[in-house]
Amino acid sequence: MNTLPEWTDLRFFLELARAGTLSGASRRLEVEHTTVARRIDRLEIQLGTTLFDRSREGYELTDMGLALLPHAEAMESAALAATEQMSGGEVSVHGVVRLGVPELFAVRVVAPLLVAMLQSNPELSVDLLVLPRFANLANREADLGVMLDPPSTGRYMITKLATFRLYVWASPAYLATHAPIFAHADLAQHDFVDYVQDRLASRELSYLDELGFTPRRRLCCTGMPAQIEAASLGMGLVMAPPYAVPDDGRLVPVLDQFFAERSFWLAAPTDLYRLQRVRAVWNMLREYADGKPALFVHADGEPAKPRQVGPRR
Repeated sequence: MNTLPEWTDLRFFLELARAGTLSGASRRLEVEHTTVARRIDRLEIQLGTTLFDRSREGYELTDMGLALLPHAEAMESAALAATEQMSGGEVSVHGVVRLGVPELFAVRVVAPLLVAMLQSNPELSVDLLVLPRFANLANREADLGVMLDPPSTGRYMITKLATFRLYVWASPAYLATHAPIFAHADLAQHDFVDYVQDRLASRELSYLDELGFTPRRRLCCTGMPAQIEAASLGMGLVMAPPYAVPDDGRLVPVLDQFFAERSFWLAAPTDLYRLQRVRAVWNMLREYADGKPALFVHADGEPAKPRQVGPRR
C-alpha cells in the first residue's frame, strides 16, 4: 500500500458498517448509493482486502472489516473532537445531539426538559428519537440513549439514570364497578392491561410476572401510552411508574405496598461521550433525574398506606 486511506473513504466504511445496506448508508451520508459502493470498492482495493461480505440481505463485516472498525471509529472521534474545538466548542455548547428515549418517558419528562435546555443554548440542537424500543447505539442510531438494558460489550460510558417503581393503577370508574381490592391476593380477580408479550423490547418489561399469579390480560399494547389510555377508560388495572401517569385524576394508585422495581440506564459510545454537546445533554438528564425522585418513586420512597378500594355501596 503506497498511500494511506482517505478519511472520507473510512467514513463511508463506518456508515455502511452501521447501516448494513447501501441505501441506509447513502441516506446517512446524503449521497447516492452508487457513490457508497464506489468508495467501498476503492477502499478495499487500496487496502488489498475484502471488508464486507455482500448478500441480498445487505453488507456484513468480514474479519478484516471488524479489525478495521475500531481504528476507523478512533479517527472519527478525533475528527469530531477537533471540529468541535476549532469551531468554538470549548466556549459554547453547539451542534446536533441524537438522543434515544423510550416513548412515554420522552413525552412526559424529556421533551419538556429539552425545551428549557435549548432555550439557554441557542447553538445546540437535539434530535429526540421517541422510540417504542431502545436506541441501537452499536450502529450509531443515537449519540446517547436511555434504556433498561445497558450495553454489556463494546466501548461505552454507562451510568444509572434512575431507579423507578411500577405501581398498580386503575380508573375510579373501574374500581367502582369491580371487586374490592384490599390486599395483594385480590388482584388476581381483576383484568390487566399489559405489553404484547412476544413484542417486548426488553425482558425487563415483563413486570406482571412478579404478581405471583398469571394475570388476566384483557388488552395488550406494544407501548405504554396506549396502556395508560386504555386503563384510564376503565379497561383494567395497569402497572406504571409515577412519571407515566397524568395528574388529571383519571388513574389513581391501588395497593401501593406492591410494586416492581426497575432502573433506567444512560449510555453513550465512549468516543461520542467526549464531545461537549453530548456531555451537556448527559449531565442535564442526570441532574434532573437526581433532583426529581417523585417522578420515579412515590413520596419519600416509602409505600403509601394501603387503599381500600372497590364498588361504591
